[in-house]
Amino acid sequence: MRLKDRIIDLCRPDFYYNNIYDIDLQELKELGINGLICDLDNTLLAWDDQNIESKIKEWIIQVEELGISVCILSNSLRTRVDRISYILQLPAISKALKPRKQAFKLAINKLNVNQNQIAVVGDQLFTDILGGNRLDLLTILVDPITNKEFISTKFIRLLEENFKKDLELFQKE
Repeated sequence: MRLKDRIIDLCRPDFYYNNIYDIDLQELKELGINGLICDLDNTLLAWDDQNIESKIKEWIIQVEELGISVCILSNSLRTRVDRISYILQLPAISKALKPRKQAFKLAINKLNVNQNQIAVVGDQLFTDILGGNRLDLLTILVDPITNKEFISTKFIRLLEENFKKDLELFQKE
């Protein structure tokens, strides 16, 4: 397999939705998913948003009622991640340096679920999806909540947009 094809495969999500609320949780459960590793910024909350809407709390309750555990995995700073983790009552890992495998392995351990029963949910191909695919986890890409984000992420988004053309996957579920 050519290197380019291998890289494309590593960045190809298994599912693609507009947002977390569109994810078919029942389908995930039927696929044997018992744990979700969720990105924070622009996946669960808008980047740098301190407001946690009741809608996100309701979604987490819905996920947990299906017997699916959730762990937040974020490249954000500890103070922000810890605060949100406390409010949502979810385990979390900050400063994860995604797509490094180590951070995903820490999240897997916090979930205490078999690795083949875990899905990764995130808004970035080169961090969330690449990191999850490197460990053969089910991966779910969602559109970012907002285009407001860290300056380096804006640059990565430009690269991702060009890369998405090669993926030929962007038929939403």
